Amino acid sequence: MTENNAFTTNNERRKRSSSRRSSTSRSHRTPSRRKGGSSFLRIMEDVFFRLYTMFARFIFKLVYGVKGQSMPAITDPILLESATSLAKKIRRQELTSVQVLESFFRRAKEVNPLLNCMVDERFDDAMKEAKEADELIKSGKFTEEELAEKLPFLGVPISTKDCIAVKGMLHTSGLYERRNHRASEDADTIALMRKAGAIPFALTNVSEVCMWWESNNTVHGRTRNPYDTNRIVGGSSGGEGCIQGAAASPFGLGSDIGGSIRMPAYFNGIFGHKPSKFVVSNMGQFPLPVSEEQNSFLGVGPMVRHAEDLKPVLKIIAGEKAPLLKLDETVDVQKLKFFYQETDGGSRLVSPVDEDIIDGIHRIVDHLQMKLKVPVEQVQLPLFKQSATIWFANMKDDSGHGFDYQLGNCKRTINTKLELVKWLFRSSKHTLIGLFTALLDKSQPQHGSSKYYHLVKKRDALREELQQLLGENGVLIYPTHPTVAPYHNEPIVRPLNFSYTAIINVLGFPATTIPLGKLGSEGLPLGVQVIANFNQDRLCLAVAEELEKAFGGWARPEIRI
Repeated sequence: MTENNAFTTNNERRKRSSSRRSSTSRSHRTPSRRKGGSSFLRIMEDVFFRLYTMFARFIFKLVYGVKGQSMPAITDPILLESATSLAKKIRRQELTSVQVLESFFRRAKEVNPLLNCMVDERFDDAMKEAKEADELIKSGKFTEEELAEKLPFLGVPISTKDCIAVKGMLHTSGLYERRNHRASEDADTIALMRKAGAIPFALTNVSEVCMWWESNNTVHGRTRNPYDTNRIVGGSSGGEGCIQGAAASPFGLGSDIGGSIRMPAYFNGIFGHKPSKFVVSNMGQFPLPVSEEQNSFLGVGPMVRHAEDLKPVLKIIAGEKAPLLKLDETVDVQKLKFFYQETDGGSRLVSPVDEDIIDGIHRIVDHLQMKLKVPVEQVQLPLFKQSATIWFANMKDDSGHGFDYQLGNCKRTINTKLELVKWLFRSSKHTLIGLFTALLDKSQPQHGSSKYYHLVKKRDALREELQQLLGENGVLIYPTHPTVAPYHNEPIVRPLNFSYTAIINVLGFPATTIPLGKLGSEGLPLGVQVIANFNQDRLCLAVAEELEKAFGGWARPEIRI
């Protein structure tokens, strides 16, 4: 289905959107008790923040220019295939695993000087495993059907981020103290993917200790966006989003505690899924959550260019818990209940949602209503306005350790103020944003305080409200991020924009970022996240496949004139 015949003009969409807001909106509003004076101060704060970010954007444009370097064109058709399709062709001996590995490794080496997404590789070992896969297929020991059942991704290369352990590869999490550390064994999820026949071949860049939404660190440096090298790739799975968006890996794994799968997937124009809490094992990551509650916030999930790869990968990495998700059950998209919310309602110090993103949501709504003939209801959940505050409080635990302990390789607490002084003289081994994050962490409500419990109750209230709204067959369409990919370092002046994804982590719901094919007015990918109730991941994945058919999904980041 093409863009032109699927949708109406922007003006018509906006008129219908206005009509929807007036007639079908579910408000979920609570009475405001804010006094006039504080209301005025809030307005002035919002005005100042907008002017501040507009000025910052002007400066970043002057520094970086309008466009970055162009990407090499994709000339190898193997690079355009889904991992599922490649696995099928390898089983049928239409392609060899060796051919596929060579194609993706060649592409990775071609784009990496521009993008800096790949930080380690195991090509020689991967090539041996690819040859073994081809020999197994040629032996006739198993039929094609048996291979599809036992080894669904036999011979397909896979990449993952530098915080998920791959035996023999670097395992630094972007921390200088771990710059030479190599994993002694696979993470649980990598072991499961190997068992399914996939061949790890590349490791991708992250932010320092995976706690910022631009992938830059003192070990491997900064990763650049394939659609515009002056823009960020997101974090912490930014290198993984980048290598996928650049068609240099067929599929991969990321991890997500505040949007670390979904933001990079969005900024790089691919699909990324954060699973329901407690379904996929986190063992083999660094750093690991220090409490059961934090463990519920963190999730390992698939990052792919083609929606059809989401379900089979999730089924594999869920392991023994896969039956909880009922992924083999058919989902009739036309029988789902659809809800959407265009913004968080106006959170403090969070950017307004770009018009391109809101327009993308309207196009989705029009498709659902006009093509699938399903009702779509606009909602407004007020507690989304406090997303950042709720996330920061709920990330606290009773261990007595903060982010400054993670910066000390989880062995000691660093002296953050001293490191800041050292940074001024270029002698610190930490990033500036890592040190700022440690300071910010200290300023947040501490575990066990009255403020902490107040915000935990708000989280629980929002969780209950969403559960009641979504039920067993509902999904919420919501922005993944309020803007398209910012310039490098620009997140420092928009630090709380990650809250659109972070709130879903502390709620524990599954969510999938879905690219919308057509690039936005800045030449960058657009997309949304789709959220479902606990263990209803299959609904998100079904919607991803539907919207990929309607909008085209991933778009090639090729030469721009």
